[in-house]
Amino acid sequence: MTGTGEERGGAGRDGPWWWERRRAALLDVGLAAVSAAECGVEGVGFAREAGIPVPLGVLFGIAVGSVLLLRRRWPIAVVLVGIAVSPAAMGFLLGVVGLYTLAACEVPRRITATLTTMSLAGTFVVMYLRTRGDLEGDTTLVLVLSVFVAVALTVPPVLLGLYIGARRRLMESLQERADSLERELSLLADRAEERAEWARTEERTRIAREMHDVVAHRVSLMVVHAAALQAVAAKDPVKAARNAALVGDMGRQALTELREMLGVLRAEAPRPRPAAAAAVAAPVALAGSFDDGPSLEGLEALVGQSRAAGMAVEVLVDGERSGYPAEVEQTAYRVVQEALTNCHKHAPGARVVVRLAHREGEVAMQVQNGPCGADVEQPGLPSGGNGLLGMRERVLALGGVFVSGPTEEGGFKVSAVLPTAR
Repeated sequence: MTGTGEERGGAGRDGPWWWERRRAALLDVGLAAVSAAECGVEGVGFAREAGIPVPLGVLFGIAVGSVLLLRRRWPIAVVLVGIAVSPAAMGFLLGVVGLYTLAACEVPRRITATLTTMSLAGTFVVMYLRTRGDLEGDTTLVLVLSVFVAVALTVPPVLLGLYIGARRRLMESLQERADSLERELSLLADRAEERAEWARTEERTRIAREMHDVVAHRVSLMVVHAAALQAVAAKDPVKAARNAALVGDMGRQALTELREMLGVLRAEAPRPRPAAAAAVAAPVALAGSFDDGPSLEGLEALVGQSRAAGMAVEVLVDGERSGYPAEVEQTAYRVVQEALTNCHKHAPGARVVVRLAHREGEVAMQVQNGPCGADVEQPGLPSGGNGLLGMRERVLALGGVFVSGPTEEGGFKVSAVLPTAR
């Protein structure tokens, strides 16, 4: 039968449960020793009444009292032994402690009630039979005295055991809830840290894309114009001056956009908040700041800059443009911008076609260049391979479709479709 909660717990010698079990074991040994001594003394009277040798009665009493040592492991057996020896007028401590342990243990209540009733009845019968001869003629007093003794030796230990058992189970339940809450809080903290780290990573990626799109396009055009300026400086001073002005315009535009982005990053922070909450909230604030970025309205100006750099660009628009969400406008613009930048880097002198289709619920764009001329000098622009990756990330983040790859004619094509539903 299951013992009390005092004997359950950790196994370490330095843990509190180990010391509690040790104290419980010492208590059991002490109670068993006292019970054995009591039953041994009472065994003298039992031996004389039963007509057996006194040493045998003492040994019997010691054996009965020592049963109390097993009260935590087999409380039902201890109570049954106490009920069995009650006619011999021995084992009062055994009966009281056994009933207390029975009530405090996780024993079915019907078994506890049955054994308590049996002990109550047994004690009443024994007291009635023993006091009837001493108080002859006063049956009422015998009954009252028997009932009082039976109740005094049975009910208090049972009630105390029920209280201690209920209190122990309540404490265990509260401890389990506290442990569970601690685990949940730890899990929530871990998840919050993961979300914060994810948010920081996403925001770093977003800033990297913006920086790449702003710097790569402007600087690529500046390099192209600078190369043209170098080529015509001595032959055509007017054209050289025009290219120099374009280089200056490109540089100023790049600086302006960089200042805007740095202004967003250096914006005054709100009130201090927990690190995890601040990291999660940061992308929302920055996303809102980027809503004022480029849109499809600036597509003609974007293409015009590439034309001014000497690129032959044709723009084909299908359908009527309607109001798109800011993130769709910005992503569409950045895709075309990065595709044109790649054309400047890898296909100088090639013919480029920009197609834009406004459809119901989506907008599609395609930038395709033909093969680069064999006699065209490469501008020598560095490429880190982040342009296509950034375009793909932008498009997929909005639930769109992105495809890129070489064409059969030897050119390259970039296609993207963005949903426009809010």
